[in-house]
Amino acid sequence: RAHPELAGKAAIRAELTPDSTREQAGAGLAACSASEFAQLTELNARYNTKFGFPFILAVKGYDRAGIIAEFARRIEHDRATEFAECLQQIAKITRFRLDVLLAD
Repeated sequence: RAHPELAGKAAIRAELTPDSTREQAGAGLAACSASEFAQLTELNARYNTKFGFPFILAVKGYDRAGIIAEFARRIEHDRATEFAECLQQIAKITRFRLDVLLAD
């Protein structure tokens, strides 16, 4: 439950980890239009209400439109399916971050 929302309050207050900041910026989330930000805010709220945990997506390779589309697709899952998807996304995030560390 401690995972930051995509383009959420932690991002606005510059409270993300350097990794999360870099990943979200790379996906264009730091440059959301007002409409995109409103969509993400609404999707974050709906998702948290439905599932009780934050939306997790390894954003590498996504742009803003792709993230919003993935969010909208996954919000239709049942809780068990979405929990399993979140675990897969955490594994991807971990792999991407390890790749960066090992490349240095």
